Amino acid sequence: MSLRHHDPRKLVRELAKRADVLVENFPVGTLGKFALDYASLAAINPRLIYVSCTGFGQSGPYAHKKGYDTVFQAMGGIMSLTGERGGGPVKPGLPVADLTSGLWVVIAILAALAGRNRTGAGGHIDFSMLDGQVSLLTLAAARYFALGEIPPRLGTEHPGRVPSASFRCKDGKYAHITASDQHWTPLCQALGIEEWGRAFPDNAIRVLKRHDVMAELTARISELARAELIAKLDAADVPVGPVNDVAEILSDPHVRARRLVGSFDYPDVGEFKALAIPYKFLGWDNPEIGAPPTLGQHTEALLAELGLSRERIAELREKRAI
Repeated sequence: MSLRHHDPRKLVRELAKRADVLVENFPVGTLGKFALDYASLAAINPRLIYVSCTGFGQSGPYAHKKGYDTVFQAMGGIMSLTGERGGGPVKPGLPVADLTSGLWVVIAILAALAGRNRTGAGGHIDFSMLDGQVSLLTLAAARYFALGEIPPRLGTEHPGRVPSASFRCKDGKYAHITASDQHWTPLCQALGIEEWGRAFPDNAIRVLKRHDVMAELTARISELARAELIAKLDAADVPVGPVNDVAEILSDPHVRARRLVGSFDYPDVGEFKALAIPYKFLGWDNPEIGAPPTLGQHTEALLAELGLSRERIAELREKRAI
């Protein structure tokens, strides 16, 4: 819909009268110009859950600032934590700000719907994508609050646990190992360095001696092919996993057994592979992977629910109002 026309604005208000949730991501103040802001729509539907998802929120000095996923990653701190030791900041390999913002918004909607069930009233959720990224800092923020530490970039290593890192194996492939104190002796036994490992029984010691510990482990692991290393550590119940590329994980037998890869049919394309939701419902039907709607696929059906005739819908299309 184009909000420049009067008709679409009227249609949005009609839809809002019967809607449970409205999600918008217009620049701050835009929808108020068209009487489509929360105050205007709540007046006609007090039960409406109105979600504003913007880059920097409805208030604060950055409210009118523009941004994209990587800008929020940079400003929110995660980019400063990501990268090799001594190197520059690196963005994660996926649009973390976009993806996690969607999850934050869903959580907020579910919480608001639960609240509405108790009070009968809707409300306005002001979500900032920058706020969402700051909220992900968790461990890094806790170390800053408790220790005054600005966490450095450590590659795949953990700031408070040794070993917890990816290691290059003899065949050039990588494996990631994370070992707490209860795993240290079995790890050293599996690598044939149990006597050496007795000098570093506690994680606190290993953190202080990080360079020495990592050098020895790196040397030992480099003598083993990845499959051999993983087999040894799995047998010893030491947490380990291959650093998979996308092709490897999507063809992994466990992922296949969990039915995380499926497909749907899409117009003019045919079968298209897709990912399933990452949990199983026990006691309810599991949702099947479905095709996303084409642009405008449901427009006519939605407008028909408002009582618009086919002729009126065709007129709106001709005017490019919808």
